[in-house]
Amino acid sequence: NCAPDRRATYGGAVRLTEFQELMHTEFGVARGDAMLVDHVLLPFSGRTGAQAIEDGVDPRDVWRALCAEFDVPRKRW
Repeated sequence: NCAPDRRATYGGAVRLTEFQELMHTEFGVARGDAMLVDHVLLPFSGRTGAQAIEDGVDPRDVWRALCAEFDVPRKRW
């Protein structure tokens, strides 16, 4: 499974469980999970969201990058 460990936290910022809930609420379970492991994010040196989180990037930053790229209204970021 390429999804990040939901129990971990990074820098005390956003828990991965919260991040996953945001992803699933906004994009749906299947699409959200696929986006996390398949969609390359240019702001994170061409890594996927899952790779960026695994490398220590705050999930909140990954969430914001995905929202920006998929035109999520800013009020839901």
